[in-house]
Amino acid sequence: MPSSRRPIVQRYPGNPILTKRDVPYPVETVHNAAVVKHGERYIMIFRSHRRNGRSILGLAESDDGFRFRVAAEPFMEPAREQPWAEYEEFGVEDPRITPIDGVYYITYSAYSRHGVRIGLARTLDFTTVERIAFITQADHRNVVLFPEKFDGYYVRLDRPHTEITPWSIWISYSPDLIHWGQSRRIIAPLPYHWDEMKIGPGAPPIRTDRGWLNIFHGVFKTMDGAVYRLGVALHDLRDPSRVLGVADEWILQPEDPWEITGYVHNVVFTCGAIPEPDGTLKLYWGGADTVMCVGTVRVEDLVELCLKCPREPL
Repeated sequence: MPSSRRPIVQRYPGNPILTKRDVPYPVETVHNAAVVKHGERYIMIFRSHRRNGRSILGLAESDDGFRFRVAAEPFMEPAREQPWAEYEEFGVEDPRITPIDGVYYITYSAYSRHGVRIGLARTLDFTTVERIAFITQADHRNVVLFPEKFDGYYVRLDRPHTEITPWSIWISYSPDLIHWGQSRRIIAPLPYHWDEMKIGPGAPPIRTDRGWLNIFHGVFKTMDGAVYRLGVALHDLRDPSRVLGVADEWILQPEDPWEITGYVHNVVFTCGAIPEPDGTLKLYWGGADTVMCVGTVRVEDLVELCLKCPREPL
């Protein structure tokens, strides 16, 4: 179990690792990026606000996971062809990347006058991308895919964009990645807790020997506005709807100046984490919806936090 005096996530001293100054086309932010290992390279798909306030997705790559080079052109922009254009007219946001059977699947938030829903796209090499389907109705904000099937079904964690439950993490199943059902709520915000306002899945789940790690975001409303932090839960390897433990404590909160002040103050928000051979994760997060940051954390520390310092999932 990690010492309570030592931060569980070790911030990279070179943060922020990506800002708008690193992008060779006009944007005002670089944040909420998915990251995946493609061969020996780290691939990042990041969200940026254009100067009209709407979001696009850019691409960057790295040899070490810390120093990234941004491609000359955006990776995905709001579609101009139907049926995509009607539902992406206000922007594409907050991607996640999950490799399944040699294909990289990308889930992203599509905003329009109809609300927000989730799009699914795929790529083999990050040079071209193909939209597949919208896999939710409005309003749905966050979806992460598990990287393997369970009893023949694809599985995802998702977050309906609603105050009714409120803002909880659900699990859903699909035979083909397009048609989803059997949905049920599995983790909810806890009253007067660091995540009491809303929670949502962050990085795609990460397999460990003791369960699936689910690094999620949680929001607490203060008199000065909302604070976004990161937490972690552990799901059963064979039945991911079974939650083995939800850590009572957050693992990361806004502390550095570029996390406290920016486009949206007091935010750390993850869409990706990379397991490494040495037993650590590289954890990536957007700071204040403005810059990209990275840190490292021991997988075993996250697992222990879920099992030895848990709170009730619902």
